[in-house]
Amino acid sequence: MLFSNHLVLMRGGGDLATGVAYRLHKAGFPVMALELPQPLVVRRTVALATAVLQNHIQIEDLHAQLAHSPAEALKLAHTGDIPVLVAPDLSSFSLHSSSFSILIDARMAKRNIDTRREQAALVIALGPGFTAGVDCHAVIETMRGHTLGRVIWDGAALPNTGTPGIVAGKGAERVLRAPNAGVVNWRLAIGDSAAAGELIGDVDSTAVYAPFAGVIRGLIAPGTAVPGGCKIGDVDARADRAACFTISDKALAIGGGVLEAILSWLNEQHE
Repeated sequence: MLFSNHLVLMRGGGDLATGVAYRLHKAGFPVMALELPQPLVVRRTVALATAVLQNHIQIEDLHAQLAHSPAEALKLAHTGDIPVLVAPDLSSFSLHSSSFSILIDARMAKRNIDTRREQAALVIALGPGFTAGVDCHAVIETMRGHTLGRVIWDGAALPNTGTPGIVAGKGAERVLRAPNAGVVNWRLAIGDSAAAGELIGDVDSTAVYAPFAGVIRGLIAPGTAVPGGCKIGDVDARADRAACFTISDKALAIGGGVLEAILSWLNEQHE
């Protein structure tokens, strides 16, 4: 690896984080992803977090493997695989802080949970909730539009609108949300086509229907207990089944912004 001395520790393994990992991995950076014990990821076929649920996952030519300790993860990170470690906080790395130089908050919580600028030599955060120069060194814009993927060194990303971006003319309606608290059960799978009004599954026997005709782009893992209103699925009106299994343009654009930020920082270190 060209940048083997610069391990990237990434908090979050969702679909956007996976686009970041892909860009960095291709550029020669070792990458490690930290995740929750029960990830609530929806786009499971293109998310590193899925390794927690099924031990490993292949996303295009990127392979992610569940690691069971920081030591195992550190070793895997230099083999060409992306290790995914269950670590809700950074306490597991209190004795290993010298092993990584770059920290990325890719959890997309739309708020700063516990990220601080002093946690690594370079701290990058994705999306709203962070201020570059205050709680991180750089922020990457995540909102669709003209500024998507841009690096912000001073200030914050655009504020969270609370409304999903428009894809093929569909916005909030393309997101499936739990009608009530309960356990999710699916009748269709990611990649399946659905007609408008077709039954996709249920949450504790309360039906979840397709809001319009399209392809099921994402579904939270079956058997997951969720609160009411939680995002549990995504329907794509473009009906492109292949897009369900490849990293999105948005994720790759954000990944490009992260790569730019890291390379700019490294260039400054060598001036």
